[in-house]
Amino acid sequence: QILNGNKILEVKNSRINMSKNFRSWAEVAPRLVAVAAGRDQADRVFRNCKLVNVQTREVLDGWQVAIAEGRFAYVGADASHCIGEDTEIFDVNGRYLIPGLCDGHMHIESGMLTPAEFAAAVIPHGTTTMFTDPHEIANVLGLEGVRMMHDEALMQPVNIFTQMPSCAPSAPGLETKGFEISAEDVAEAMGWPGIIGLGEMMNFPGVINGDTQMLAEMAETMNAGKTVGGHYASPDRGPAFSAYVAGGAADDHEGTTEEDALARVRNGMRSMMRLGSAWYDVETQITAITERGIDPRNFILCTDDCMAETLVNDGHMNRVVRHAIDCGCDPLIALQMATINTATHFGLERELGSIAPGRRADMIITSDLKTLPIEHVIARGKTVAKNGKITVDCPHYDWPDSARQTVHLGKPLEEKDFDILAPKGKNIVMTRVIGVVENQAPTKALNFELPVIEGCVKASGDVCQIALVERHRATGHVSNGFVSGFGYTGDMAIASTVAHDSHHMIVVGTSHADMALAANRLGEVGGGVTVFKDGQELALVELPIGGLMSDQPAAEVAARAAKMIEAMVACGCNLNNAYMQHSLLALVVIPELRISDLGLVDVTKFELTSVLED
Repeated sequence: QILNGNKILEVKNSRINMSKNFRSWAEVAPRLVAVAAGRDQADRVFRNCKLVNVQTREVLDGWQVAIAEGRFAYVGADASHCIGEDTEIFDVNGRYLIPGLCDGHMHIESGMLTPAEFAAAVIPHGTTTMFTDPHEIANVLGLEGVRMMHDEALMQPVNIFTQMPSCAPSAPGLETKGFEISAEDVAEAMGWPGIIGLGEMMNFPGVINGDTQMLAEMAETMNAGKTVGGHYASPDRGPAFSAYVAGGAADDHEGTTEEDALARVRNGMRSMMRLGSAWYDVETQITAITERGIDPRNFILCTDDCMAETLVNDGHMNRVVRHAIDCGCDPLIALQMATINTATHFGLERELGSIAPGRRADMIITSDLKTLPIEHVIARGKTVAKNGKITVDCPHYDWPDSARQTVHLGKPLEEKDFDILAPKGKNIVMTRVIGVVENQAPTKALNFELPVIEGCVKASGDVCQIALVERHRATGHVSNGFVSGFGYTGDMAIASTVAHDSHHMIVVGTSHADMALAANRLGEVGGGVTVFKDGQELALVELPIGGLMSDQPAAEVAARAAKMIEAMVACGCNLNNAYMQHSLLALVVIPELRISDLGLVDVTKFELTSVLED
């Protein structure tokens, strides 16, 4: 049984029902002890293995592993004493056994998928544990949205732990929230079975300045004995950084340089190095290990944000581990940073992250530690994927209408809603423009002179228009500004109801007519992403759940997302995974310049600023 809203839901598929088929260590310890001692038979035994021991960073050739009750019972040179007439015996044929991979920080919603479909996409890539922060849906549906994500996560055949979102809204006073998360909400969630800690504390200025709500949320988490996630998106490593760490954040994934990584670990944090669909922050930080020789135990690999297309075509944590190895990291250290280091950080080293007695039997069979082909995936002692194909079901939550009807525009958008009026008598004006940085989350604050035509400031050259359309409360309000770096040409627009973190509707375009068409199209379908060019729709990805996710299979969503990327290219964009940068232009906690439904935000000062220079 698991929580489903305020009701109890019985998972029908007994193979996946955790309450029936996966019990706690305390419940199964007597049998584990008996199997390890040879008094009882194991369910499965794996022979002829090269066992990767991430506890000691060594490969143990010829070792054997015995599994019972979905956990490792015996790990050693000879498991023959664990074998009975009903024991299944597997010859690994000299291949490697490695622990199932863990993603230390991620947002399922970024894959445009529900937890079930995300799990189905990543299991064949060897991911058996995820630590997820559903703050996207928290901004749209509040605590109830978090509960829905949490409940579907618990239904899956792999481990999906939920971090209770900390910042909804991410920056109070700088954006209009759909819902607000309170310290009382955090306290309630800490009692849910799948909650592992507090999600990334993005309001770092609030922590530094002693904001009572932020400190109360962290206190509730630590009083529950759980982990506070960090998010320090500032280059300042002085007293402000120390104040943030003193506030309780235990990790951080916003570093982009070697010095950032060193600052985190030297101050007692875990440095989470991410490789997502658009964030390439491993190569620039891993030199702290590969060149400086820093102890790697406090370093963790993660993805943060991965689109469905990346998951289907490139992989998940296996992709991150391979990338770390390609950057010069010892394969065994890279594996530690995606297994035992992650488990230890969340206080779960006795539960998962290594192949050792008592732990959940999550492991991968692979023939090479450097290229890391994922040939066989086992989770909780059962085969869940083989040769790139999933072999188990990933059950779906019954998402209610309230989660599927979340785009409220108030009125149809018109071309005039995107006008930016110029001061009278001006033919040219100096403007503040958001500058996109390829493959990184931060933006640049730029200045451009733009022409004035018929009283309105017009985009020109590489500068196009950006707008945020309020979509939670049907106010009809539109906030306008300018952005540079996408390379769009001709008449076009791209609109998305994925606009981190407030998730209003974000529209970028060169044509007010196309911008209105794109915005109204998403109002019509209930959310998603659409691309228009010359008045015609080139691509549409429907995301009906919260305007953020689809409950269709990952391959189908990935195919639609691929067409969306192709459409962006057809409009002149040549950035790597530009959609991710597009969706983060409203994230008003990452410097330097962003847009919210209240206007342009100077994130270096955490204050609203004007589009037009004085």
